[in-house]
Amino acid sequence: MWERPTAISVVAGRGEGRTELTAFDRALMDAGIANLNFIRVTSILPAGVKVVPVPEFVPGMLTPIVYASISSHTPGERVAAAVGLGFSKNSYGVIMEYEHPGAADNAEAIVRGMVEEAMAIRDLPIEKIVVAAKDHVVQRIGCAVAGVVFWRNT
Repeated sequence: MWERPTAISVVAGRGEGRTELTAFDRALMDAGIANLNFIRVTSILPAGVKVVPVPEFVPGMLTPIVYASISSHTPGERVAAAVGLGFSKNSYGVIMEYEHPGAADNAEAIVRGMVEEAMAIRDLPIEKIVVAAKDHVVQRIGCAVAGVVFWRNT
């Protein structure tokens, strides 16, 4: 059984590659999380977690993550990925993810609205919202990624 995470890292990156997978890998490298094995989870932020920089980790470890990712083969196209976190005092919160062909500031605005709506439908008062977004202008094959990585004992 998994234990409740005590910390999270909020990251974003971008990259180019010869394939979508290598572009994704380079985006993960840019975000500082390329050498992890991800377990993709849904979007609930545990109460009391602290936001920390990406800690040292053992390459290959299984790691829960919420992420958005977008790739494109269209040179000159701008792609963006964003995550938004809604924190509620003394309670849990939400994480929303969004990706689109477009700019990071637009993705940021959209994911912020998603967080506000998700918090409202749960009757959770918003203490703060944290957003990470990154965009990339494609040269050959490009990727943008944004994520929330869950850690235990950090």
